[in-house]
Amino acid sequence: MPADRKPFRVLFVCMGNICRSPAAEIVFRKQVCDAGLDEAIHIDSAGTIGYHAGKGPDPRMADTLRRRGYSIAGRARQVTARDLAEFDLVLAADEENLADLRRLDREALHRDKIRLLVDYCVEKEATRVPDPYYGGQQGFEEVADLVEDACAGLLEEIRGRLA
Repeated sequence: MPADRKPFRVLFVCMGNICRSPAAEIVFRKQVCDAGLDEAIHIDSAGTIGYHAGKGPDPRMADTLRRRGYSIAGRARQVTARDLAEFDLVLAADEENLADLRRLDREALHRDKIRLLVDYCVEKEATRVPDPYYGGQQGFEEVADLVEDACAGLLEEIRGRLA
């Protein structure tokens, strides 16, 4: 990456930042690293609420991803208005998180970069990444499937922007 080019910054957001958004961060980080673009793309995740701040990913989500070959890392934090200015893309897990992010963007300065993560799905059709927190293991598998697909589509789009 040229020295004068800043990394492209992506923030994944769900409600508590312990299931869906850290899953997206973990999956995307590996995809980006495997593509040799870890210097060109900065990745983070956050939640619309701060209840779980400082905690690691939900153990069920972590186990699901670990079984798929991912390294688990990260701590939950709450999204801020500053994040909306600093990140190039802010990707919400569902419509409720999208609405929360838009409310945080009081002056509507960042509307174009606040989107749904599933907008990048290539193989799967979905309107949201469902919250698996109160469901069984199948919910965590579904989240992992959707996140892997969406992150692959996202990586292709960002590659085009970086070219």
